[in-house]
Amino acid sequence: MKKKVFGFWAIGITLACLLVVLIACQKSQSNYPLRIAVSFTAAQENKPLDGRVLVMISNNNQREPRFQINDGPDTQLIFGVDVEGLAPGEEAIIDSQTFGYPCHSLSEIPPGEYWVQALLHRYETFHRADGHVVKLPMDRGEGQHWNRAPGNLYSQPRRVFIDPRQDKTIHLVMDQKIPPIPPPQDTKYIKHIRIQSKLLTEFWGRPMYLGACVLLPEGFDEHPEARYPLVINHGHFPYTFSGFRETPPDPNLPPVYSQRFGLEGYNRIVQEYAYKFYQDWTSPDFPRVVLVKIQHANPYYDDSYAVNSANLGPYGDAITYELIPYIEKKFRCLGAGWARFLYGGSTGGWEALAVQIFYPDEYNGCWAACPDPIDFRAYTIVNIYEDKNAYFLESPWKRTPRPGHRNYLGEISATLEEMNHRELVLGTHSRSGDQWDIWQAVFSPVGEDGYPQPIWDKLTGEINHEVAAYWRENYDLRYILQRDWPKIGPKLVGKIHIYVGDMDNYYLNNAVYLMEEFLESTRNPYYAGEIDYGDRAEHCWNGDHTRPNAISRLRYHQMFIPRIVERLLKTAPPGADLTSWRY
Repeated sequence: MKKKVFGFWAIGITLACLLVVLIACQKSQSNYPLRIAVSFTAAQENKPLDGRVLVMISNNNQREPRFQINDGPDTQLIFGVDVEGLAPGEEAIIDSQTFGYPCHSLSEIPPGEYWVQALLHRYETFHRADGHVVKLPMDRGEGQHWNRAPGNLYSQPRRVFIDPRQDKTIHLVMDQKIPPIPPPQDTKYIKHIRIQSKLLTEFWGRPMYLGACVLLPEGFDEHPEARYPLVINHGHFPYTFSGFRETPPDPNLPPVYSQRFGLEGYNRIVQEYAYKFYQDWTSPDFPRVVLVKIQHANPYYDDSYAVNSANLGPYGDAITYELIPYIEKKFRCLGAGWARFLYGGSTGGWEALAVQIFYPDEYNGCWAACPDPIDFRAYTIVNIYEDKNAYFLESPWKRTPRPGHRNYLGEISATLEEMNHRELVLGTHSRSGDQWDIWQAVFSPVGEDGYPQPIWDKLTGEINHEVAAYWRENYDLRYILQRDWPKIGPKLVGKIHIYVGDMDNYYLNNAVYLMEEFLESTRNPYYAGEIDYGDRAEHCWNGDHTRPNAISRLRYHQMFIPRIVERLLKTAPPGADLTSWRY
């Protein structure tokens, strides 16, 4: 009995000591006196501002610190705080309690010389039709890049000595403003259009616009009688129609090494293939279609994922029923579902497949390459329905971090926790403008505060299974297909084509395997489409087995447009115009 009492006494003393040490450590960290005080001048903005104040710290001056924040091993440091009504001359404070990435606190920074820079990512107040008032960073023509967004304030990089233990305040004054982006210029082939969306304007409570970069076929002006098929290339925000170059590559272009592909002068290769596309597009044998890239940047991301969403609004309907008819009328398209087609990669791959599924009568086929997660049992490598934590594989005796990014050899460069923590520093409430936050904004219900309900705790990774259930019913494409196949299956026969590398950098192939399992099981009708995998191919593989991924990703248009026209000719209704555009 004495031994037992002594054992409990010893355990109690040990726990008390550990608690004292823990409190001391927390107190020590919280009392680290270094502060970074950030302000802006009235000369730049003579009114209070809302937004996110970001401080970047770099151990080199190769580029401005604001351009050195990423998910990879070469990332530099960033810390952030929300501000509301920050007045000119007033200071926002970054200290040891401010959450950062990849160091979580200023207290973790080794003493030394660093380059430091501050930036204010500005927010706008929206009074939405659902009654919520939210503050978000509206896109300003840059495609939701916080470090390039026009109107954002920033300071010039300064070299300073940092020692977290010093009782010191580093003052940073944001006396610079990112200038507006000039609109792109039309050419003979490339046209830019912009319309105000009635549906989106009503939802957001302020004017909202949709745009498009339109590539016209060779002979468009010479054949006014022609009516063309419409092909939509879904993807990230396009400033103009990239990948189309009417002149040969610049002979004076300084070569840039591609770390991803291990190729010197990859920037010149990109120009070469852009010029080759121009040559193909204008050649006598290339199909004559109107090719479109959509501009639908919004307060959460550089595009909307082209579907209706509780947090983003009715982008699916706005694109399909407002923007597409406008384009078809203006550029003499055939204007019917049998003559509309979709393709894209990554974000664009998910969009192409989702739009085809949600609007089965409005489009006649999708070619989806490396699509974002199309089955949430494989939300990259997380099963949001069964897993408890997104960041770690839990077991009785250890916690194994889940990887977030790999190369074709399986070498890991970032974990899911690291990637999400970077976004958390960039913006709370899904306001980072980045990948995990836009998935959450599109797929989640609206929270009580008006912002997207988190699928998991951004700090800890704990999954909210009620939110996961909402995702399944509304945006899990495999689940929706399986649930609704008797109804929509007959409308999708021959329309679904999916391609992915089996070493996709973001593990997107995992969801494709699950989608394939279902589609191959379909009967009455059989889906009659195609799913293909690239051996050791990384992200953006599009079904081309004859070229390396670095090259095939530059040939999406040549890969898919001939297949699109082949399907159109086979499936067009009786009496359809199959001649006016085939000159």
